[in-house]
Amino acid sequence: MSSRRSRSRQSGSSRISEDQLLDLVTKLQQLLPELRNSRRADKVPAAKVLQETCNYIRSLHREVDDLSERLSGLLETTDSAQAALIRSLLNYN
Repeated sequence: MSSRRSRSRQSGSSRISEDQLLDLVTKLQQLLPELRNSRRADKVPAAKVLQETCNYIRSLHREVDDLSERLSGLLETTDSAQAALIRSLLNYN
């Protein structure tokens, strides 16, 4: 018995089909700016989609960090009443 079959039996109903996996990769591809314009006929390997996903998430983290630093700088130069108002608007707690 192949290891693939034994894993399939162990995981039971939590295993997703190959069609479902391909559908998820296609949906993920549509979310990525680098790959969004690829036509469906242009088969992009799943590994490339996953690599681009990682790259995109890293770039989003860098952008959030940059914006946070810029906001902190702005809050330091703003008077305390305005800074308090901005902080209260940004605080979701």
